[in-house]
Amino acid sequence: MMTPPFPSPLPVSAEAPKPDQNRPYRTLFISDVHLGTRGCQAGMLLEFLRHHEADCIYLVGDIFDGWRLRRGWHWPQSHNDVIEALLAKAHSGVPILYIPGNHDEVMRHYFGTHFGGVEVKADAVHTTADGRRMLVTHGDQYDVVVMNAKWLAHVGDWAYNMVLTANTWLNRIKRLWGGQYWSLSNWAKQQVKSAVNFIGEYEKVLAEEASRGGYDGIICGHIHKAEITVIGDAEYVNCGDWMESCTGIVEHHDGTLQLIDWTRDPRSAQQRERGKKRPKRADREKLKNSKSAPESEKA
Repeated sequence: MMTPPFPSPLPVSAEAPKPDQNRPYRTLFISDVHLGTRGCQAGMLLEFLRHHEADCIYLVGDIFDGWRLRRGWHWPQSHNDVIEALLAKAHSGVPILYIPGNHDEVMRHYFGTHFGGVEVKADAVHTTADGRRMLVTHGDQYDVVVMNAKWLAHVGDWAYNMVLTANTWLNRIKRLWGGQYWSLSNWAKQQVKSAVNFIGEYEKVLAEEASRGGYDGIICGHIHKAEITVIGDAEYVNCGDWMESCTGIVEHHDGTLQLIDWTRDPRSAQQRERGKKRPKRADREKLKNSKSAPESEKA
């Protein structure tokens, strides 16, 4: 069995979220980070976490990618930094609930335990500040391909990662010309009719499941398509992902749920612009040496 990227389980009792007016949000929901893959936008997620402090955090599945890690280890420092950032929030008293998905299904062996203050659960019921009861689940259990043809899901995962590799190189080229982050895979997903139909059916099935269970809505991930909408009698909320869209869901203190697209957020653009203007290490050393050199040498 693969070892999860968290410390050993701790016998910590779960606590209810404690409102803190210093934190701008009541709840934060993120899913489909896929740590351990080359397509993971870990740096952008770290920026997002720094700007979005919340009283409670839900990790809605596929936080790391066990499927990819079994085929070859890829775990740069930025991926470690994401784990450390989440654990730091847990240690500061922020409740974090981890609901595993299909790519991090190894965590489903740890329901009811805590890892450094992160509680692992099969699913959860979140009550918003205005009293709505929302079922929180990754959503793969409603995906016929994942449930009934796992080998096909793995083939699809391989093809998807090929597209993400092309996406990474495309964005590197765009950055050379000062272009904004753009997702080739997300664009393709919205153009292919079969993908559009699948997404529509998936959203409908999950909204109906929420209604059948007596919930006001459902919060999920899995298909990497961020959305907040009403389908029938239920609110359908999908967190999106941190490979294509770089999106998350926040709950305000009045109970309003909002979709944050970090690639289009002005604060994210400012961060990237500052990074571009920062001189390279060699240039910084050259500048430092020129400042410390005696006047006679400068002449």
